[in-house]
Amino acid sequence: MKAAKLVAPGILALVVVAAAIYLWGWDRSGPPVTAGGGPPAAVPVIVAEVGWREFHTQLQALGTARANEAVDITARITAPVEAIEFTDGMQVRQGQVLVRLAAAEEAAEARERHVGVQEQQRELERIRGLVADRNLPRQRLDEQQSRLSEAQARLEAAQARVRDRVVRAPFDGVVGFRRVSLGALVSPGTIITTLDDISVIKLDFSVPETFLAGVKSGQLIQARAAAFPGERFAGEVTSVDVRVDPVTRAAMARATLPNPDGVLRPGMLLTVTLLKDERRSLSLPEGALLRQADQAYVFVLDDDTVVRREVRTGRRAPGVVEILDGLQPGERVVSEGAVRLRPGARVTVADMAPAAGD
Repeated sequence: MKAAKLVAPGILALVVVAAAIYLWGWDRSGPPVTAGGGPPAAVPVIVAEVGWREFHTQLQALGTARANEAVDITARITAPVEAIEFTDGMQVRQGQVLVRLAAAEEAAEARERHVGVQEQQRELERIRGLVADRNLPRQRLDEQQSRLSEAQARLEAAQARVRDRVVRAPFDGVVGFRRVSLGALVSPGTIITTLDDISVIKLDFSVPETFLAGVKSGQLIQARAAAFPGERFAGEVTSVDVRVDPVTRAAMARATLPNPDGVLRPGMLLTVTLLKDERRSLSLPEGALLRQADQAYVFVLDDDTVVRREVRTGRRAPGVVEILDGLQPGERVVSEGAVRLRPGARVTVADMAPAAGD
């Protein structure tokens, strides 16, 4: 009898403890209750509106920047430098004179040839008059015409030798460091300076053969350089090499990037992000998405309560997720505080999250 009296209070104590634990757990995981035990208080939440956004698949690679046009400026003949008409890093135009080589003898020869042409031209006019008066046969006129043509050819050759003494820019661009001095003897192959057109940058990068089917001309890319953190340079693919390297199993692709400010330089290493399979879809902040087993769901606002809605997700971008099914544009979902909710819970909107769409 005494044992029964001792067991009964023990069982009662266990029941009280279990009830307390249950109520404490409900208070922690479920909606807050009022002090008087009335209906649950509204849960403060942050909501976001379902919006549209561009989603795409990204392929990243490392690429090397190259000038749109690049050339070593050299002389065509052997001669001393008579004048230098550029400075290091100067922007030059096509045809602008960079260097003049000594050309006194060639200029004198060209003047002499010019005088010879004038003499042959006068002789031609004289013979033409005599032939017209029938004082000379027609053959003499033809012979003089040939002599004039020969004199003109010799003049053109002399003028070409003079032009060879003037080194000009073959295209618009920026010259590099000057590598010769005034009076230096240059010859064919001697590099005077370099010239690069960097108004547009060619970016060559490697594409694994498994991704080649998704890389096409006209495809958009973004590039980043370590020298300009946080800045992105937009461009597009212009061509893909027809050959795949049998060792690396990759092909080279080339993109072009507008470079009006000249900040990108030939030889720079850039990180290339290739954008493919773009599509416009509904999106949500990633924090709004909850999961139970393999099923994703969100809490959608319905006046001052929430409704659980299952959704089908797709691609992800930083901080956002693509919604393929289950939501409509403009619907509001709980983006923060959803873990404290149950279907039908009362909520109060504490704030609106930034739109997930663009």
